[in-house]
Amino acid sequence: MRDWFKNAVVYQVYPKSFQDTDGDGLGDLRGVTQHLDYIRDLGVDVIWLNPVYKNSGVDGGYDISDYREIAPELGTMADFDELLAQAHARGLRIVMDLVVNHTSTEHRWFQESRASRDNDKRSFYVWRAPHEGKEPNGLRSAFSGSAWQKDETTGEYYLHMFAREQADLNWHEPRVREGVYDMMRWWLDKGVDGFRMDVITMIGKPEETIAADGGPGGDVCNGEKTHEYLREMNREVLSRYDIMTVGEAAGTSTEQAIRYASLDGSELNMIFQFEHMEVDAGAHGKWSDEPLDLPRLKAVLARWQTALHGRAWNSLYWDNHDQPRVVSRFGCDADETCRMRSAKMLAACLHMMQGTPYIYQGEELGMTNYPFADISESRDVEAVNAWQELVEERGELTGEQMMRAIRRKGRDNARTPMQWTAGKNAGFTNGEPWMPVNPNHDRINAEAEEGDPGSVLAFYRALIRIRRENPVVIDGDFTLLMPEDARVFAYTRCDGTHTLRVACNFSGETAKLDAEASFHGGRLLIGNYEDAGAADSLRPWECRVELE
Repeated sequence: MRDWFKNAVVYQVYPKSFQDTDGDGLGDLRGVTQHLDYIRDLGVDVIWLNPVYKNSGVDGGYDISDYREIAPELGTMADFDELLAQAHARGLRIVMDLVVNHTSTEHRWFQESRASRDNDKRSFYVWRAPHEGKEPNGLRSAFSGSAWQKDETTGEYYLHMFAREQADLNWHEPRVREGVYDMMRWWLDKGVDGFRMDVITMIGKPEETIAADGGPGGDVCNGEKTHEYLREMNREVLSRYDIMTVGEAAGTSTEQAIRYASLDGSELNMIFQFEHMEVDAGAHGKWSDEPLDLPRLKAVLARWQTALHGRAWNSLYWDNHDQPRVVSRFGCDADETCRMRSAKMLAACLHMMQGTPYIYQGEELGMTNYPFADISESRDVEAVNAWQELVEERGELTGEQMMRAIRRKGRDNARTPMQWTAGKNAGFTNGEPWMPVNPNHDRINAEAEEGDPGSVLAFYRALIRIRRENPVVIDGDFTLLMPEDARVFAYTRCDGTHTLRVACNFSGETAKLDAEASFHGGRLLIGNYEDAGAADSLRPWECRVELE
């Protein structure tokens, strides 16, 4: 069954922060293997591993220096093989992170490419001559500053859409594509079950956006060549294996997504869109401390649900390694009652939609953002660069304004260690953890939640069972209710046989339901209060799911 991904639930593991087994303060592959039973018991089908390849240590593993070696700090290839075998023995599949828009500048291809202008691998990367003695054009890096870095060896600039140590590959060079495909086959032949493809919509950069013409540059995402290369990748590699693929696709419209993730299987199985993660952006992008605009969030998610239905497949996520903890962002972490209720509400709201749900490590516990006090605590190159640009260079934000934004939306919030126990370092390591452990691990941890039927963990397990037992969750259409309401997110899912009614209160106040959204005596599948409550209202942070 090649469309098994539609019924799957994915658990994302950021190995560096999951479990340390050798006392060096960094999580490792053996740590993932150690907790496979925990992951299996959650009820998921797939583990997405963030990059475990050898890297240069600049961007959390997304700066790969060798695609066929394991990062020494994470273990050995024997450790990976054992993880893969043990996962498969438990019915769990492993999806790898595929990072092929760029490599580390330490990668052997780049070392050869920069050696001289006539090197055999010069065309493997995007090199351009200076324009009037300056950068080729005005393209900006996603991590602040120019996307061009001058290399003194040859006097030309190479493109880096992220950190300067992450040089962009030139996908217009056929030998690059074949080299990538060969590497993908190598991992698939080893037995991995698919790929999550990092910033994959950037690979087919339109030539005019990277021209040395002194212009502003342009949108390097979603070029027509990207679809051409993904169809080629599908023919040469993906279609030959029974695997799952998901592409990271910032700036993608629903119409573009239908091409990337068409049900005809010509490119990818699904994509990650970012539109719902940008509803609280402002004048300084993600570093703006804007409140949630719930009607906007509902409109975005509803449009993706309805536009892709029957044409392409959705992915569903709140948290990941690049996003803060959703309970602190869209929910409430002020006290234990509202933290637990809002964590459950957010989970139900997302998991009852159509698509493949992704759970990021600790999300199933209701883990929260970290109380960062100073920029010196940040390990994230994106946040550090943004601080330098917005606070130190431009003075557009004060230090406290920037720290408030980092506490709310910085990527480091997702990268603090997994909270296993109430003990030292949350049971993550016997050494000094590479990132600070959230001080609330004494009450938010897997050990405490494991035997508690009212825990966030138990709620996630129940949600996954509901998806398994009710085909309407997989196949039903989607209708948004009360679209303009600032507190209630309500919708139905219908498959012609059953109607699933979902209502969620995104506030700490009682919210009324209109006649269409009110409950009609269906079977209560799940809720986050002990009793069903009134048919026409929701209590603070309440969620209710009924089957009619």
